[in-house]
Amino acid sequence: MTAGRIEAVCVSSTDLLPLPDRRPGRSGIDKRPVAGRVAVRELGLDGDVQVNRRYHGGEGQAVYAYAEEDAAWWAAELDRELPPGRFGENLRTTGLDLTGAVLGERWRVGTALLQVTDCRIPCANFERFWGVPRLVKRFTAHGASGAYLRVLETGDVGAGDPVTVVDRPAHGVTVGTAFRAYTTQKHRLPELAPALPFLPQRTRARIAARIERRLAATG
Repeated sequence: MTAGRIEAVCVSSTDLLPLPDRRPGRSGIDKRPVAGRVAVRELGLDGDVQVNRRYHGGEGQAVYAYAEEDAAWWAAELDRELPPGRFGENLRTTGLDLTGAVLGERWRVGTALLQVTDCRIPCANFERFWGVPRLVKRFTAHGASGAYLRVLETGDVGAGDPVTVVDRPAHGVTVGTAFRAYTTQKHRLPELAPALPFLPQRTRARIAARIERRLAATG
């Protein structure tokens, strides 16, 4: 089932965003579209930079996708242009409901096979990058987080590639459900239990523990 396509493939700018009052002192959030095809490796795209691996990157956050439809909403909300890469995304998609994507669903993009693993939680670097006060709170309230992806099969991608959803788990836990459970609706954490095997490895145990505590508190 072809569900959408790639509008742009983006990697980090050569000028990393400086963070003079924060460690590690710079950020790779400033992504720019690149021409031609880009190799997809196990831990991300060729040419991309993930500076702080404690919070970004790794096997379960190798690639980040953001939808053109959600970017258009923000462009209208803020009355500014938001070209591909401005959300720190590697893939700007169109025709895909990323908030409604099911954790664990697999996408064929170009010659790579990717898997939806989690939502993106906005951080202070994102707010600093855009220069918009209270952006983290506004982003959280709106709830269109984009989707993190795991690389199941390496390959290459390029602008114009179709995105084919080749498998969708039956549990129905979506990126949007995870985002709300992590942020504004923590009582929904137990809903994530069926999707635990698909979460990034480094967050799986932490989320499982949070679910257990929530169940114990309500049991």
